Amino acid sequence: MPTRRVTFALALATAILAAAQATIAIDVKTEFDKAFDFTHTATWGWNLKGAGDVIMARGADDDPIGMKKSAEPVIMSAVATEMERRGLRLHPDAPDVRVTYYLVLATGANAQVVGQFLPSTVAWALPPFTAQTQSLEITDHGSLVLDLSADTMIVWRGIARANIKTGEKRQRREELLREAVRDLLKKFPPKP
Repeated sequence: MPTRRVTFALALATAILAAAQATIAIDVKTEFDKAFDFTHTATWGWNLKGAGDVIMARGADDDPIGMKKSAEPVIMSAVATEMERRGLRLHPDAPDVRVTYYLVLATGANAQVVGQFLPSTVAWALPPFTAQTQSLEITDHGSLVLDLSADTMIVWRGIARANIKTGEKRQRREELLREAVRDLLKKFPPKP
């Protein structure tokens, strides 16, 4: 009998580990200017004021400059690769569209309390029990925004969002950024 318990415990531990290592889902949304003609877009370049920016709202120890130094080369390389795959050439002087990125990193919380979906009082005006937290989830969120502008007007915007595991290794963070850029630019140029 003890061997069955050990086997069950190992199987359960393996299942939990596999679930923890599962791929992080990236939620992608895009919007575009329906009046802009994307069929004539053949070249692209980076924003003249800078390729982009990193915005952090996680804690007192945030280092947006350090994060930008590590994330910007990955984002720029991934954008260049994906634009080339779509047949657009890099033309820094006078491109059809200019690209700007924003990497936003924040921490969020989600809590549920016992009875939160019940009315605040019952018919006789006494709550059935005191509200107590039954679930609390604190996660790091990351959003990558890509803006494509023509003549200073944003004509296409893509936003990729994902929950990020705390302590994720640098290589995995870079893979996540590349995947976000790839998923975003799959939707560019938009279909008329």
